Amino acid sequence: MYKIIGGSGFVGSRLKTVLENYSVLDKVLTYSDGYIDITKPESIQSIFDGSDSVILLAAEHRDDVSPISKYYDTNVQGTQNVLDEMDRVGCKHLIFTSSVAVYGLNKVNPDENHHVDPFNHYGKSKWEAEKVIKAWYDKDPEGKSVTIIRPTVIFGEKNRGNVYNLLKQIASGKFLMIGKGQNRKSMAYVGNVVAFIKHRLELAEEGYHVFNYIDKPDLTMTSLLGVIEKSLNKKIPSVRIPVWLGYLGGFGFDVLAFLTRKKLAISSVRVKKFVATTQFDAIKVHSSGFKAPFTLEEGLDRTLNYEFVQERSDDDEVFYTE
Repeated sequence: MYKIIGGSGFVGSRLKTVLENYSVLDKVLTYSDGYIDITKPESIQSIFDGSDSVILLAAEHRDDVSPISKYYDTNVQGTQNVLDEMDRVGCKHLIFTSSVAVYGLNKVNPDENHHVDPFNHYGKSKWEAEKVIKAWYDKDPEGKSVTIIRPTVIFGEKNRGNVYNLLKQIASGKFLMIGKGQNRKSMAYVGNVVAFIKHRLELAEEGYHVFNYIDKPDLTMTSLLGVIEKSLNKKIPSVRIPVWLGYLGGFGFDVLAFLTRKKLAISSVRVKKFVATTQFDAIKVHSSGFKAPFTLEEGLDRTLNYEFVQERSDDDEVFYTE
């Protein structure tokens, strides 16, 4: 059986639509088959058997998690807790979603062998989790199948993350380009990410494998606006503001968030990410025998149509179709 840990989240909810013979384990009982909190070893006991394949999606990933120790309690120690229980029952098949955040910002198209240089605690904790998994594998590699997936920013229907906020601002006409818009952004459509997870599960390839996941080609911010204009049949304002002014506004929102104790859609960290080039190599994944069912433009069109054109509610199902 496939055990999806953290399966009530964005990727897990979509993964359920492409798999059979699975169970979802999460802290959110409303959307799961059983309770699990990977920071609490006692909640992990007796949830696997030796024939299970584990997909570990659970993570602290927001930009504004507080206290910072939560990143490490969940992403690192939580991973170790899962591995300890897998050891106890002899479970040897693991897929783990890491992140391209392990490489840091403004790197030149890093592949899986590039040195790591995470700039935030999310990236640092994901790299520490990878090291925990590698040590677990190296301790007794016989019969083990481990796949580490480092996706870039994932977008898609029903997501409410940074890409959704950006698309919402653009669709509403309340968007200002920061900088010249020539920085490139690697992106990943959720329908393709879950298709790759399914591919790796069915392949069950023994060994330790690491893949960046990006849907190509990488778009500049200006070309992304062009795709959105075409999809929505809407002209997007071409106003641009200097990067320094964008940073100043971001710091202003940081102060406002601190004073109001509210989480805001704009922050200095998000401005920093927006103006950065986040471009990653994906030759390995796209030469591995996997074929993405959707192009990047199709993924953007499906997302924009679902979120901003059709009449939808958050309870509507999103079905994966090739």
